[in-house]
Amino acid sequence: MSSVGPRLSARSLLGLVGELDPARPVYEALADRVRLLVMDGRIPVGTRLPSERELAAQAGRSRTTIVASYQALRDAGYLISQQGSGSRVVLPEAEKSVSTDLRTIDFARAVPPPVEGLRDVFAQVGDRMVDALDGPGFDLLGSLGLRSAIAERYTDRGLPTTPDQIMVTMGGQHAISLIAHTFLMRADVALIEAPTYPHAYDALKRAGARLVTTPVTTEGWDIEHLIDLLATARPAVAYIVPDFQNPTGSSMPPDFRVKVVEAARRSGTLLVIDETTADLNIDRKWDDGPFARHARRRSPSDGSGVITVGSMSKSIWGGLRLGWIRADTAVIRRLAQARPAGDLGTPQMEQLLGEQIVRAMPELLQRRRELLTEHRAVLTRLLRQHLPQWTVPFPDGGLSLWVQLDEPASSALTSLCEARGLALVAGPKFSIDGAFERYIRLPFTSPVADLEQGVLMLTDAWEQLTAPRATRAGLSRMPAMV
Repeated sequence: MSSVGPRLSARSLLGLVGELDPARPVYEALADRVRLLVMDGRIPVGTRLPSERELAAQAGRSRTTIVASYQALRDAGYLISQQGSGSRVVLPEAEKSVSTDLRTIDFARAVPPPVEGLRDVFAQVGDRMVDALDGPGFDLLGSLGLRSAIAERYTDRGLPTTPDQIMVTMGGQHAISLIAHTFLMRADVALIEAPTYPHAYDALKRAGARLVTTPVTTEGWDIEHLIDLLATARPAVAYIVPDFQNPTGSSMPPDFRVKVVEAARRSGTLLVIDETTADLNIDRKWDDGPFARHARRRSPSDGSGVITVGSMSKSIWGGLRLGWIRADTAVIRRLAQARPAGDLGTPQMEQLLGEQIVRAMPELLQRRRELLTEHRAVLTRLLRQHLPQWTVPFPDGGLSLWVQLDEPASSALTSLCEARGLALVAGPKFSIDGAFERYIRLPFTSPVADLEQGVLMLTDAWEQLTAPRATRAGLSRMPAMV
């Protein structure tokens, strides 16, 4: 086994592991927490773990305990050890890690079903698919028809846009990664929110950025902290989700957006504005339009200093891998020059379909809103009924709830639920420093029957997780009154 690869120190590993469940044997709880960290990507595959002796000394545990924990990870297929090379993280074979006789309820991915009416759009485009044969086989910018439709939508929402200010990508994540690798150099500072979308900060880190964070809660942004951080850290890039932020569901008020644009201009920071959730308004009473319009109003250029990312995956269907970048024409040209290092363009047939979808957006989004309204009501009602000790928000848009637990046990809950067939993502996954053990993101995108069953499984797991602690403290746990 090669010794090349990242190494995790004992201190860093223990910081990620956090508090272990005192009701379980230490070796078992430690192995289970490391397994979770590997499964949700907080410990990348290939990472070399600290030696058993080093970890035992740092943790204040016996070496026998750490040896047993590492052995449990090896037995489960998550660790390979070789003398002289240490212990390296791997993923187990599929048959060892996935139960075939247990249907998993998915509370991990905020992925709604295809929007109602999408089948009709597919049918209408059917005969036109042959038109894709007339387009280029490799197209770095995207088809003119789709770029025109996207540009018209921006214009209608208050941000005049032309097709040459649009690049079509293979989803929003592809757009974020392309921007990061084009505009970041190794050791550049990048500002992100905390918590934030994990795959976005992964893309920034892979581009070599050093990340700094500004807090966001279900109540919104600490705007003074954000403005101060722009001034002091002077980041090369700031990644912000201003509408129905993932995972908190918050929306940035218009006056805050103006302040951010002005502060970014002073610090020379490129704003990467993720608007992939902007179309997920359920009942927010206001619409500020595209974020970049504030930059345009204060500059003779066309939104200088702001790059906007859009996508159809959350608003229309996750299987439709179409996204876009809206920016100044000079920025689009630079992205086009950089793009061939990663891919050679977006498929033509998908773009034909995408053009029709963009033009049908008003009707499709109304149908998406109806589904989200119903599912949000179901999930919040169930959580407040069965888990009244949790703090359950009621966001006015987005796809999920950023729920505050009454104990810092998000990772432990995730592990316990996984064994029962309920997939979750622990709160710390949405941070870069292991924070948010008191939080968990719960999407309301699953079928209603799954929401109902999933909350019952959550309730049972939380009672099992917390009851031993209450018992040891000499407290009696009374049944919840509903």
